Amino acid sequence: MFEPIARTTTSAAVFDQISARVLGGDLLAGESLPSERHLAEAFGVSRPAVREAIQKLTQAGLVEVRQGESTSVRDFRRHAGPELLPHLLITAGTPDWAVARSVLEARRLIGVQVAGLAAARATTETDELLRDSLALLESVRDPVELQRCALVFWEHVVDAAESIAFRLIFNSLRNAYEPTMAALSTVMAAEVGRTDLYRGLATAIADRDADAAATSAATLLDLGTAALTGLIEQLDQTQEEQ
Repeated sequence: MFEPIARTTTSAAVFDQISARVLGGDLLAGESLPSERHLAEAFGVSRPAVREAIQKLTQAGLVEVRQGESTSVRDFRRHAGPELLPHLLITAGTPDWAVARSVLEARRLIGVQVAGLAAARATTETDELLRDSLALLESVRDPVELQRCALVFWEHVVDAAESIAFRLIFNSLRNAYEPTMAALSTVMAAEVGRTDLYRGLATAIADRDADAAATSAATLLDLGTAALTGLIEQLDQTQEEQ
């Protein structure tokens, strides 16, 4: 099940292999991991490297360590946090489209609330930052770079909302989304190419109109979600026909 690791100080590589087995279903909830000694032998690394990896797996909600007992796999759907999304989103270099859709759905719901808060709490500095972000969006043509510029725009909106909870959730969603930008460039063009809608959102925030900001955000974010949903449905239909 496990593959030897050539490097000897790579607890991150041990974490990656075990987490991949857990998230992929090879290691099921309630199943016990081999002992620390056996894992070190299987991976070809030191026991301290395995111990550090187990600590990271515990923090991620993937395993549970009980004193005097073996380390067991946890049900990550019940115990893990959104920091696992990047691991779920890309499997063997291929995006999991269902996970990608869930990320965009969560982004839509959160984005609407964040936009409303930003309009209520924005400052003149926020207005200037959004204007600068709009200028970048209007000057860029590369589809991947457009997505990066859009993320910068939303960074300023989230900052203006002054909500640490939304900020941390945004960070997790952004970290999950960024590795997929090249794969999603065509799909997300329907959203990030609409600089007129970004301008409408920036205007609503500058006017301190929370309702208009929320409506503008929903209109904008619905485009990306709808485009990806359409792609997933098309892929599912193609698989059924094969």
